[in-house]
Amino acid sequence: MTVTIIPSQPAGAVAAPPSKSMAHRALICAGLAGGESRVRGIAPSQDVLATVDCLRALGAEVAMDGGTAAVRGTDPAGAPGAVLPCRESGSTLRFFAPICALSAQPMTLTGAPSLLRRPLGVYETLFRERGLPFAVTETALSLRGALTPGAYALPGDVSSQFVSGLLFALPSLPGDSVIALRPPVESRGYIDMTLAALGAFGVEAHWRDETTLTVPGGQRFLPRDITVEGDWSNAAFFLALGVTVTGLDPESLQGDRVCVECFDALRRGPAALDIADCPDLGPVLFAFAAGHHGGVFRGTRRLHMKESDRGEAMSEELRKFGAEVTVDENTVTVGCALHAPTEPLDGHNDHRIVMALSVLCAQTGGTIRGAEAVSKSFPDFFDRLKDINIEMEIR
Repeated sequence: MTVTIIPSQPAGAVAAPPSKSMAHRALICAGLAGGESRVRGIAPSQDVLATVDCLRALGAEVAMDGGTAAVRGTDPAGAPGAVLPCRESGSTLRFFAPICALSAQPMTLTGAPSLLRRPLGVYETLFRERGLPFAVTETALSLRGALTPGAYALPGDVSSQFVSGLLFALPSLPGDSVIALRPPVESRGYIDMTLAALGAFGVEAHWRDETTLTVPGGQRFLPRDITVEGDWSNAAFFLALGVTVTGLDPESLQGDRVCVECFDALRRGPAALDIADCPDLGPVLFAFAAGHHGGVFRGTRRLHMKESDRGEAMSEELRKFGAEVTVDENTVTVGCALHAPTEPLDGHNDHRIVMALSVLCAQTGGTIRGAEAVSKSFPDFFDRLKDINIEMEIR
């Protein structure tokens, strides 16, 4: 899909889409609970639908009715061998690997080659330390449990999704477990979101100190009826356009709520920002900086592990707008020149790259190829742009 955006003056307000991050977590907790749960306020993005498909593969029953999922849970420990289709969802793959390892039967998690190229070494080490099979090919991860309770040590400066995956699996084991993170601990907010989701479904896990999580064993997930909160991460693209976004909780555990403070800093002048705890904001902050006073962004090392190498991808595309960008190992520096792009823009098969480029194109105009990537997290993104007076042509 190719989208050509005409320079427009955004106006009005938009409702925040439901949080994809919390939808994943709530659906998984519901899928592990006995009885029937309801998870309301779900947006049917490709990533969320991947999680639904994986729950069904493990034996859970999931009935979708609009934005509500009725989920009858299952016990993964008793699941026979299964194939879980993760599509392109890194969250789904990393959340479900330890859940699958509750069973002693062979499990296969499939996905696009781009997904399986994303780092899984943390799990590979944990599995092999415990003598459990773990193998990755171009399109599949194959593993087998059974996972046992105990002490788990992993680096704290890799994706928090590895920690969350263990937090979903360990509570149902017969003994207590401890997750020790080697500092620094990044993306703590996402771990806290997982702890909140567990608590909402009657499961206890908590921080013992700044780097250690305690997970009591022998617990059971309880069925619940919950509503997914608004998504600060995807709302950031509309906040960058200067329109009002409703349905956001200012006290949310979502780390990406700091986008408001980041935009304010970039409006005042060249800013130095650390985004280690909110890496998903990288593309929209880079775009915003290019349209204002520039900026220096630290804590960017993990951007190359996303759907695309987001630092390099944004560097390539922002240069088409005239902005100079320097990408170092853990820093991205963005200049502040801006004009209409000199050639079509490439979405790099990355939803956040497409949405970030759309923010700039609303100001300068421009054509984005590969714009269908937004379906991964925000299928109606361009419809929402039209609602706030952004003109475009879609082919």
